[in-house]
Amino acid sequence: MKPRRSVLACPGSNPKMIEKAKGLPVDEVFLDLEDAVAPAAKVQARANIVAALNDSGWGNQLRVVRVNDWTTEWTYADVITVVEGAGVALDAILLPKVTDAGQVRALDLLLTQLEKAHGLEVGRIGIEPQLENALGLRNIDEIATASPRVQALVFGPADFMASINMRTLVVGEQPEGYDTGDAYHHILMTILLTARAHGLQAIDGPYLQIRDVDGFRRAAARTAALGFDGKWVLHPGQIDAANEIFSPRQADYDRAELILDAYAFHTSEHGGARGAVMLGDEMIDEASAKMAQVIADKGRAAGMTRTTRFTPPNARSE
Repeated sequence: MKPRRSVLACPGSNPKMIEKAKGLPVDEVFLDLEDAVAPAAKVQARANIVAALNDSGWGNQLRVVRVNDWTTEWTYADVITVVEGAGVALDAILLPKVTDAGQVRALDLLLTQLEKAHGLEVGRIGIEPQLENALGLRNIDEIATASPRVQALVFGPADFMASINMRTLVVGEQPEGYDTGDAYHHILMTILLTARAHGLQAIDGPYLQIRDVDGFRRAAARTAALGFDGKWVLHPGQIDAANEIFSPRQADYDRAELILDAYAFHTSEHGGARGAVMLGDEMIDEASAKMAQVIADKGRAAGMTRTTRFTPPNARSE
Protein backbone atom coordinates (compact mmCIF):
# COMPACT_ATOMS: atom_id res chain seq x y z
CA MET A 1 0.00 0.00 0.00
CA LYS A 2 1.02 3.60 -0.45
CA PRO A 3 2.16 5.37 2.72
CA ARG A 4 -0.28 7.32 4.86
CA ARG A 5 2.18 9.16 7.10
CA SER A 6 0.27 12.43 6.84
CA VAL A 7 -3.48 12.46 6.21
CA LEU A 8 -4.88 15.93 5.60
CA ALA A 9 -8.49 16.67 6.51
CA CYS A 10 -10.12 19.13 4.13
CA PRO A 11 -13.76 20.34 4.32
CA GLY A 12 -15.70 19.62 1.15
CA SER A 13 -17.53 22.89 1.64
CA ASN A 14 -14.36 24.96 1.17
CA PRO A 15 -13.13 24.95 -2.47
CA LYS A 16 -10.18 27.22 -1.64
CA MET A 17 -8.86 24.80 0.96
CA ILE A 18 -9.32 21.89 -1.45
CA GLU A 19 -7.36 23.72 -4.14
CA LYS A 20 -4.54 24.47 -1.71
CA ALA A 21 -4.45 20.85 -0.55
CA LYS A 22 -3.51 19.66 -4.03
CA GLY A 23 -0.03 21.13 -3.75
CA LEU A 24 0.78 20.10 -0.19
CA PRO A 25 3.32 17.31 0.53
CA VAL A 26 0.85 14.98 2.24
CA ASP A 27 0.43 11.27 1.57
CA GLU A 28 -3.37 11.41 1.67
CA VAL A 29 -6.04 14.08 1.41
CA PHE A 30 -9.53 13.26 2.57
CA LEU A 31 -12.29 15.58 1.44
CA ASP A 32 -14.83 15.71 4.23
CA LEU A 33 -18.61 15.51 3.98
CA GLU A 34 -19.13 14.71 7.65
CA ASP A 35 -18.22 16.70 10.78
CA ALA A 36 -16.49 19.58 8.97
CA VAL A 37 -19.55 20.30 6.81
CA ALA A 38 -22.80 21.82 8.14
CA PRO A 39 -26.02 19.98 7.24
CA ALA A 40 -27.19 22.82 4.99
CA ALA A 41 -23.91 22.72 3.05
CA LYS A 42 -23.63 18.98 2.41
CA VAL A 43 -25.29 18.88 -1.03
CA GLN A 44 -23.07 21.64 -2.37
CA ALA A 45 -20.03 20.03 -0.73
CA ARG A 46 -20.67 16.87 -2.75
CA ALA A 47 -20.60 18.90 -5.96
CA ASN A 48 -17.42 20.66 -4.83
CA ILE A 49 -15.72 17.33 -4.17
CA VAL A 50 -16.71 15.81 -7.52
CA ALA A 51 -15.38 18.87 -9.35
CA ALA A 52 -12.15 18.85 -7.34
CA LEU A 53 -11.47 15.14 -7.86
CA ASN A 54 -11.94 15.50 -11.59
CA ASP A 55 -9.75 18.58 -11.75
CA SER A 56 -6.05 18.57 -12.57
CA GLY A 57 -3.29 19.65 -10.26
CA TRP A 58 -3.21 16.72 -7.87
CA GLY A 59 0.13 15.26 -6.92
CA ASN A 60 0.75 11.70 -5.73
CA GLN A 61 -1.64 12.00 -2.79
CA LEU A 62 -4.20 9.33 -2.11
CA ARG A 63 -7.60 10.92 -2.70
CA VAL A 64 -10.25 9.89 -0.19
CA VAL A 65 -13.72 11.13 0.70
CA ARG A 66 -15.19 10.88 4.19
CA VAL A 67 -18.92 10.32 3.86
CA ASN A 68 -21.46 10.65 6.64
CA ASP A 69 -22.08 7.66 8.88
CA TRP A 70 -24.83 5.13 8.18
CA THR A 71 -27.12 6.43 10.95
CA THR A 72 -27.70 9.68 9.01
CA GLU A 73 -29.87 10.40 5.99
CA TRP A 74 -26.90 11.50 3.85
CA THR A 75 -24.67 8.45 3.47
CA TYR A 76 -26.13 6.73 0.42
CA ALA A 77 -26.32 9.99 -1.56
CA ASP A 78 -22.76 10.89 -0.52
CA VAL A 79 -21.43 7.62 -1.94
CA ILE A 80 -23.56 7.61 -5.09
CA THR A 81 -22.82 11.24 -5.99
CA VAL A 82 -19.07 10.95 -5.47
CA VAL A 83 -18.58 7.59 -7.18
CA GLU A 84 -20.88 8.37 -10.11
CA GLY A 85 -19.25 11.74 -10.60
CA ALA A 86 -15.59 11.00 -9.88
CA GLY A 87 -15.11 7.31 -9.11
CA VAL A 88 -12.18 6.99 -11.48
CA ALA A 89 -10.28 9.61 -9.44
CA LEU A 90 -11.20 8.20 -6.02
CA ASP A 91 -8.87 5.94 -4.01
CA ALA A 92 -11.01 5.18 -0.96
CA ILE A 93 -14.06 6.01 1.13
CA LEU A 94 -13.50 6.91 4.77
CA LEU A 95 -16.48 5.57 6.72
CA PRO A 96 -16.92 7.24 10.12
CA LYS A 97 -18.41 5.98 13.39
CA VAL A 98 -18.33 2.33 12.37
CA THR A 99 -19.92 0.11 15.01
CA ASP A 100 -20.17 -3.29 13.29
CA ALA A 101 -19.11 -5.27 10.24
CA GLY A 102 -22.52 -4.87 8.59
CA GLN A 103 -21.86 -1.18 7.99
CA VAL A 104 -18.65 -1.99 6.10
CA ARG A 105 -20.38 -4.71 4.09
CA ALA A 106 -23.19 -2.32 3.18
CA LEU A 107 -20.67 0.17 1.80
CA ASP A 108 -18.87 -2.62 -0.06
CA LEU A 109 -22.11 -3.73 -1.74
CA LEU A 110 -23.04 -0.19 -2.74
CA LEU A 111 -19.56 0.47 -4.14
CA THR A 112 -19.67 -2.78 -6.12
CA GLN A 113 -23.02 -1.87 -7.69
CA LEU A 114 -21.76 1.59 -8.62
CA GLU A 115 -18.51 0.27 -10.07
CA LYS A 116 -20.38 -2.24 -12.22
CA ALA A 117 -22.93 0.34 -13.35
CA HIS A 118 -20.29 2.87 -14.39
CA GLY A 119 -17.63 0.60 -15.86
CA LEU A 120 -15.15 1.02 -13.02
CA GLU A 121 -12.75 -1.67 -11.86
CA VAL A 122 -14.66 -3.65 -9.24
CA GLY A 123 -12.98 -3.54 -5.85
CA ARG A 124 -10.47 -0.79 -6.65
CA ILE A 125 -12.04 1.81 -4.33
CA GLY A 126 -10.88 1.06 -0.81
CA ILE A 127 -12.57 1.52 2.57
CA GLU A 128 -11.10 3.11 5.69
CA PRO A 129 -13.30 2.33 8.73
CA GLN A 130 -13.02 4.94 11.46
CA LEU A 131 -13.26 3.66 15.05
CA GLU A 132 -14.94 6.31 17.17
CA ASN A 133 -16.86 4.55 19.93
CA ALA A 134 -16.70 1.72 22.44
CA LEU A 135 -18.91 -0.62 20.42
CA GLY A 136 -16.77 -0.23 17.32
CA LEU A 137 -13.64 -1.12 19.29
CA ARG A 138 -15.30 -4.23 20.71
CA ASN A 139 -16.23 -5.31 17.16
CA ILE A 140 -12.97 -4.26 15.54
CA ASP A 141 -11.83 -7.68 14.35
CA GLU A 142 -15.08 -8.27 12.47
CA ILE A 143 -14.93 -4.73 11.06
CA ALA A 144 -11.37 -5.20 9.83
CA THR A 145 -12.27 -8.40 7.97
CA ALA A 146 -15.71 -7.38 6.68
CA SER A 147 -14.47 -6.57 3.18
CA PRO A 148 -11.30 -7.04 1.10
CA ARG A 149 -11.61 -3.32 0.35
CA VAL A 150 -10.53 -2.39 3.90
CA GLN A 151 -7.09 -0.76 3.71
CA ALA A 152 -6.64 1.09 7.00
CA LEU A 153 -8.16 1.37 10.46
CA VAL A 154 -8.49 4.96 11.66
CA PHE A 155 -8.79 6.18 15.25
CA GLY A 156 -11.32 8.97 15.88
CA PRO A 157 -10.30 10.27 19.31
CA ALA A 158 -12.84 13.03 20.01
CA ASP A 159 -15.98 10.96 19.51
CA PHE A 160 -14.32 7.99 21.17
CA MET A 161 -13.47 10.00 24.27
CA ALA A 162 -17.09 11.14 24.48
CA SER A 163 -18.39 7.60 24.00
CA ILE A 164 -16.50 6.32 27.06
CA ASN A 165 -17.14 9.43 29.20
CA MET A 166 -13.47 10.37 29.40
CA ARG A 167 -13.15 13.49 31.56
CA THR A 168 -11.26 15.89 29.33
CA LEU A 169 -11.94 18.53 26.70
CA VAL A 170 -8.48 18.42 25.10
CA VAL A 171 -8.32 15.87 22.30
CA GLY A 172 -5.12 13.86 22.22
CA GLU A 173 -3.81 14.88 25.63
CA GLN A 174 -3.94 12.85 28.83
CA PRO A 175 -7.02 13.53 30.96
CA GLU A 176 -6.35 15.39 34.18
CA GLY A 177 -5.85 12.97 37.04
CA TYR A 178 -4.44 10.19 34.86
CA ASP A 179 -0.85 10.62 35.96
CA THR A 180 0.60 7.18 35.25
CA GLY A 181 0.91 5.66 31.81
CA ASP A 182 -1.13 6.52 28.71
CA ALA A 183 -4.92 6.67 28.92
CA TYR A 184 -5.19 5.77 25.23
CA HIS A 185 -2.76 2.85 25.22
CA HIS A 186 -5.35 0.05 25.22
CA ILE A 187 -7.37 1.72 22.47
CA LEU A 188 -4.36 2.38 20.28
CA MET A 189 -2.84 -1.07 20.76
CA THR A 190 -6.18 -2.74 19.98
CA ILE A 191 -6.39 -0.84 16.69
CA LEU A 192 -2.73 -1.49 15.90
CA LEU A 193 -2.79 -5.22 16.69
CA THR A 194 -5.95 -5.72 14.65
CA ALA A 195 -4.46 -3.84 11.71
CA ARG A 196 -1.26 -5.87 11.81
CA ALA A 197 -3.13 -9.16 12.20
CA HIS A 198 -4.97 -8.49 8.95
CA GLY A 199 -2.34 -6.68 6.89
CA LEU A 200 -3.87 -3.21 7.23
CA GLN A 201 -2.49 0.22 8.02
CA ALA A 202 -3.18 1.91 11.37
CA ILE A 203 -3.80 5.67 11.33
CA ASP A 204 -4.00 7.93 14.38
CA GLY A 205 -6.58 10.72 14.49
CA PRO A 206 -6.10 14.48 14.78
CA TYR A 207 -4.42 16.73 17.32
CA LEU A 208 -6.80 19.68 17.54
CA GLN A 209 -4.43 22.30 18.98
CA ILE A 210 -3.30 23.13 15.45
CA ARG A 211 -0.79 25.85 16.37
CA ASP A 212 0.92 23.73 19.02
CA VAL A 213 3.36 21.88 16.75
CA ASP A 214 5.39 20.65 19.73
CA GLY A 215 2.23 19.11 21.18
CA PHE A 216 1.47 17.52 17.83
CA ARG A 217 4.99 16.09 17.73
CA ARG A 218 4.60 14.57 21.20
CA ALA A 219 1.27 12.97 20.31
CA ALA A 220 2.53 11.72 16.93
CA ALA A 221 5.74 10.34 18.42
CA ARG A 222 3.77 8.22 20.89
CA THR A 223 1.78 6.43 18.20
CA ALA A 224 4.71 6.23 15.79
CA ALA A 225 6.73 4.52 18.52
CA LEU A 226 4.00 1.90 18.87
CA GLY A 227 4.07 1.21 15.14
CA PHE A 228 1.24 3.31 13.68
CA ASP A 229 1.65 4.22 10.03
CA GLY A 230 0.49 7.84 10.15
CA LYS A 231 -1.65 10.56 11.67
CA TRP A 232 -4.25 13.08 10.57
CA VAL A 233 -3.12 16.65 10.06
CA LEU A 234 -5.50 19.60 10.29
CA HIS A 235 -3.12 22.38 9.31
CA PRO A 236 -0.20 22.68 6.86
CA GLY A 237 2.07 23.41 9.83
CA GLN A 238 1.64 19.81 11.03
CA ILE A 239 2.56 18.13 7.72
CA ASP A 240 6.36 18.19 7.89
CA ALA A 241 6.29 16.91 11.46
CA ALA A 242 4.01 14.00 10.52
CA ASN A 243 6.09 13.01 7.50
CA GLU A 244 9.26 13.13 9.55
CA ILE A 245 7.96 11.29 12.60
CA PHE A 246 6.31 8.46 10.66
CA SER A 247 9.37 7.93 8.46
CA PRO A 248 12.45 6.08 9.76
CA ARG A 249 15.45 8.12 10.79
CA GLN A 250 18.13 8.01 8.11
CA ALA A 251 20.54 6.09 10.33
CA ASP A 252 17.89 3.49 11.16
CA TYR A 253 16.94 3.10 7.50
CA ASP A 254 20.57 2.67 6.48
CA ARG A 255 21.11 0.10 9.24
CA ALA A 256 17.97 -1.83 8.24
CA GLU A 257 19.07 -2.10 4.62
CA LEU A 258 22.54 -3.16 5.75
CA ILE A 259 21.09 -5.92 7.95
CA LEU A 260 18.95 -7.21 5.10
CA ASP A 261 21.86 -7.29 2.68
CA ALA A 262 24.17 -8.95 5.21
CA TYR A 263 21.60 -11.55 6.20
CA ALA A 264 20.81 -12.38 2.57
CA PHE A 265 24.51 -12.85 1.83
CA HIS A 266 25.41 -14.95 4.86
CA THR A 267 22.40 -17.26 4.52
CA SER A 268 23.24 -17.94 0.87
CA GLU A 269 25.47 -20.85 -0.16
CA HIS A 270 28.09 -18.40 -1.41
CA GLY A 271 28.05 -16.64 1.96
CA GLY A 272 28.33 -19.80 4.04
CA ALA A 273 24.64 -20.68 4.53
CA ARG A 274 24.73 -19.50 8.13
CA GLY A 275 21.60 -18.56 10.06
CA ALA A 276 23.22 -16.26 12.60
CA VAL A 277 26.26 -14.04 12.02
CA MET A 278 27.95 -11.00 13.43
CA LEU A 279 27.44 -7.64 11.76
CA GLY A 280 29.92 -5.39 13.51
CA ASP A 281 29.22 -5.83 17.21
CA GLU A 282 25.68 -7.15 16.68
CA MET A 283 24.51 -10.69 16.07
CA ILE A 284 21.85 -10.84 13.36
CA ASP A 285 19.50 -13.70 12.51
CA GLU A 286 16.07 -14.26 10.98
CA ALA A 287 14.31 -12.19 13.66
CA SER A 288 16.73 -9.33 13.03
CA ALA A 289 15.91 -9.48 9.32
CA LYS A 290 12.17 -9.35 10.03
CA MET A 291 12.60 -6.25 12.20
CA ALA A 292 14.85 -4.65 9.60
CA GLN A 293 12.32 -5.38 6.85
CA VAL A 294 9.72 -3.28 8.68
CA ILE A 295 12.02 -0.25 8.81
CA ALA A 296 13.25 -0.77 5.26
CA ASP A 297 9.72 -1.01 3.89
CA LYS A 298 8.71 2.22 5.59
CA GLY A 299 11.81 3.99 4.30
CA ARG A 300 11.30 2.78 0.75
CA ALA A 301 7.64 3.78 0.80
CA ALA A 302 8.70 7.24 1.98
CA GLY A 303 11.15 7.53 -0.94
CA MET A 304 14.27 7.46 1.22
CA THR A 305 17.69 6.77 -0.32
CA ARG A 306 20.26 4.70 1.54
CA THR A 307 23.67 6.21 2.16
CA THR A 308 25.59 3.00 2.95
CA ARG A 309 26.17 -0.29 1.13
CA PHE A 310 27.01 -3.79 2.29
CA THR A 311 30.34 -5.14 1.11
CA PRO A 312 30.60 -8.97 1.13
CA PRO A 313 33.66 -10.14 3.08
CA ASN A 314 35.39 -11.68 0.05
CA ALA A 315 35.01 -8.40 -1.84
CA ARG A 316 36.71 -6.27 0.78
CA SER A 317 40.18 -4.97 0.09
CA GLU A 318 42.92 -6.48 2.23
